[in-house]
Amino acid sequence: MTATRNFAADAAAARARLLELIKELAVVRGKVTLSSGAEADYYIDLRRITLHHEASKLVGQVMLSLMDDSGIDFECAGGLTMGADPVGTAVMHAAVDAGRTVDAFVVRKAQKSYGMGRQVEGPAVEGRKVLVLEDTSTTGGSALAAVEGVRKAGGNVVAVAVIVDRATGAKEKIEAEAGVPYLFAFGKDELGLS
Repeated sequence: MTATRNFAADAAAARARLLELIKELAVVRGKVTLSSGAEADYYIDLRRITLHHEASKLVGQVMLSLMDDSGIDFECAGGLTMGADPVGTAVMHAAVDAGRTVDAFVVRKAQKSYGMGRQVEGPAVEGRKVLVLEDTSTTGGSALAAVEGVRKAGGNVVAVAVIVDRATGAKEKIEAEAGVPYLFAFGKDELGLS
């Protein structure tokens, strides 16, 4: 029972600290154009988190805990390059720290026309339970492209998860089009954004 309580306390502490760091380092206020082409009054630059010496480890812990709390069992974690790359690696390292085996992978925007001609790089996803990750999503397009690439490579996508949900319809679109749950660690309201 003590180990369970310690894990829960560690997960709660990791989540609280990661939220602090996101607010401090990643939320940029001002008019910006998002990758979707939409305009916003703020930008959530999660690469300032996923590539940060302290925050990266917390990302892995928080996302792994989110999957455990949601009952999502997976063997591989990754998504469309580049936003998902450090998220998948963080989850892989957090799993190793927890004594578990999770491989990371990267989905290219297009299949290579040379070498092995792969779109999904890293350990094979074929026949495995796959978690598609992204740092954040506005339209769901990157996550859906990753789902498509993983499925073409024979992976069984069990969920899509992001660090921050912008509440712009990505959840609804991904769940409708991919037919898998969409989970997020933080909502924009938790970041003080409306």
